[in-house]
Amino acid sequence: MVELEVSSPADKFWAAIQDSATLFPKIFPKQFKSIEIIEGDGKGVGSIRALSLAEGIPHTKFSKEKIEIADDENKLITYSVIEGDLLSLYKTFRPTLQVIPKGEGALVKWSVEYEKVSDKVPDPEVIQNLVVITFKELDAYLLKN
Repeated sequence: MVELEVSSPADKFWAAIQDSATLFPKIFPKQFKSIEIIEGDGKGVGSIRALSLAEGIPHTKFSKEKIEIADDENKLITYSVIEGDLLSLYKTFRPTLQVIPKGEGALVKWSVEYEKVSDKVPDPEVIQNLVVITFKELDAYLLKN
């Protein structure tokens, strides 16, 4: 699990997460080539998104995700990777993200349930590190805008 305190207000950070299909390719072009909403609104349960990631992102260039839990009141989302490169390493890969108000800012929690395809597959630390970098950069972007 990753826990990161951000200076952005929880509501603003959560809104940016919900708008990630539009926002992330714009503000993180070095990481996200595109995020396309295939089904649904991209925010609600059952929505499916296709992510094309930039060269240099480890383990994955393409990922298709399905939202399983979307709880606006608690600012929580859980999704499963249903297609893509990660599934060559993990039988299941199911991240959960929650944004919790904390003072003027927020506490962002990210965890992942996963099952490796073999004992040779590493734990997803590289992905966790990428998540932390993305959240820090998102916070910096939101504080300026």
